[in-house]
Amino acid sequence: MKALGNYLVDMQGMWLLQNRSHHLQRQFVECKGLPLAIITMGAAMRGKTNLEVWKHALNQLHRSVPYAAGVEEALYKPLKWSYDSLEGKDLKTCFLYCSLFPEDFSINIDELVWYWLAEGLIDDRENYEVFYSRGITLIENLKDTCLLEDGSDEGTVKMHDVVRGVSIWIASTCSEDGSKSLVRIGNGLKEISATELSNSLKRVSFMDNDLEKLPDDSVIRCSEASTFLLQNNPRLELIPEIFLERFKALRVLNFSRTSIKSLPDSLLQLDDLRALLLSNCKDLEGLPQLERLSRFQVLDLSRIGIRELPKGLEQLSNLRHLNLAETCKLKVVKAGVISKLSRLEVLDLSNSGYIWGQKGAVQEEEACFEELQCLEQLQVLSIRLKWNPCYTPQDTITSWLNGLKAFEIGFGRLSYFVSVRDLCLHSDALKRVTINEIDLSEGQIGWLLRNASYLFLESCRGLNEMLKDMVINSVGRSFTYLKKLVIMESDNSFRTGGRAALYDLLLNLEELWLAHVNGIESISELANLLGLTFQRLKIINVLFCPRMKYLLSLGNSNIRTMPNLEVIRIGSCENIEELFNYLPLHINMALDPITPNLRELALWNLPKLRNLCRDEKTWPGNKVKFGVFGCDLLSTEQ
Repeated sequence: MKALGNYLVDMQGMWLLQNRSHHLQRQFVECKGLPLAIITMGAAMRGKTNLEVWKHALNQLHRSVPYAAGVEEALYKPLKWSYDSLEGKDLKTCFLYCSLFPEDFSINIDELVWYWLAEGLIDDRENYEVFYSRGITLIENLKDTCLLEDGSDEGTVKMHDVVRGVSIWIASTCSEDGSKSLVRIGNGLKEISATELSNSLKRVSFMDNDLEKLPDDSVIRCSEASTFLLQNNPRLELIPEIFLERFKALRVLNFSRTSIKSLPDSLLQLDDLRALLLSNCKDLEGLPQLERLSRFQVLDLSRIGIRELPKGLEQLSNLRHLNLAETCKLKVVKAGVISKLSRLEVLDLSNSGYIWGQKGAVQEEEACFEELQCLEQLQVLSIRLKWNPCYTPQDTITSWLNGLKAFEIGFGRLSYFVSVRDLCLHSDALKRVTINEIDLSEGQIGWLLRNASYLFLESCRGLNEMLKDMVINSVGRSFTYLKKLVIMESDNSFRTGGRAALYDLLLNLEELWLAHVNGIESISELANLLGLTFQRLKIINVLFCPRMKYLLSLGNSNIRTMPNLEVIRIGSCENIEELFNYLPLHINMALDPITPNLRELALWNLPKLRNLCRDEKTWPGNKVKFGVFGCDLLSTEQ
């Protein structure tokens, strides 16, 4: 009904409304009043103001072929019409591609875009930024027509079960290019019938089954199939040599989360293969030499048992996405292998066993950090670096890092890391530095922070010394890109008694997170040291800070108001007494609203908290959404 209302809002002029209402009513009747049918038709007709277009839509709706009788017919007819109304063959094919995934399955957007690229549905001549934006646009178009919806996790999409049923029906019977899809998902199948695999098939999916073996039969004829999805078949151990020989046209092949121990040599005969995904094949310890697969664009080897990179990898001149995340056994990367992948745009080594060292600090035959700057097309990077407190990179390195769209660079044991998929979820660039269990007292990380948008520090010693170094060596320059700061597991108080910044070093800080910071009594200590004014700060999260007495002590810092602060969350700080404290010396200072735009305040397990703020004039009042638990001394009237 919401979409029906949108029609009335969009209609231009009473005359058009009167003349079109008849067709609107007829289409409503055709939808049998079913919400999903109404919504999808409404989305497809949104903004259409020409009466003849409405007449044509109704005629086309009558011609849509239903899949089944009864309610299914009433739903399938308008949904088929909504599909027919999609503009462009590529958009229709992208929609049908989503039916290859299980019912109610949240499809990772990043993975989906790379599938489409490998399939040729997105122009592979474009660079990463252009083709990725094109993929996102296609997804948004499908969401606008209600044929796709947001998935259960951020950065995912899914199909409504009925929409998926229509998509499977179209893909298996009457897609525009005459090709068909075979979808056998989640049926507990233990084997594939060779007779089902025919030359009429374009895409095949046997995801989420219980396959124990694949057909070893010359009767298979599947020479036109471009996508074959076999992931999530954990009992599958063997790929017969003859099997892949029957899939000469494959562009996308996915064996992820299976128990295969090796790949047959017939893989090397797939001359058109663009994407090979082997994630979570934990028994797979080696691959055949890959140099023949010259059209490779995507290679996913994440979470597999390899100890060294596949032979011939450096010759994959068209490789654009290399995923080696969580390859814990990978200890060696030879020099000059990855740096020769001249078209590489995404490199994911998050939480890999190989830790990149700086030039001069690694064996001559091992890859060093500096050689990555040879990857002139690289846009997204996730790696671990060896901590070298004396390292000062050349300007070419910092310039190259600044040119990346997103990166995750980690030091130390990473208990929490960001994969490339997570990096790609953010529409704006996320450039994150993670440091864990490192002594920072003699470290120089200013070169990284000048490019970083996110700094994550956990269990690091010498934090005060590092911050003082930031103040001393900032030389009139703020770390203007840094938007998020997270400090966890620290005994620092940030009261150094030494030199403090004369200006705001984190001028654009938007999020501040403190957890288990045991020495701090107020975040004013950090603010004073770094000259922070919190003028752009949007979110404050403080957890398990046992010595904290006040969130902010006003009057002894540059902070008078935080105009953009929207969210405050404080939990399990057993000694906090007040959120905003005015020092007696400044009791007569002008009292402006501290947080004029606060919209969410969450407080829990704060047994000594008595006040939010002593003067009600400084508090935003009724606009705030409160969540309070375990704050027994706090007045309910505040």
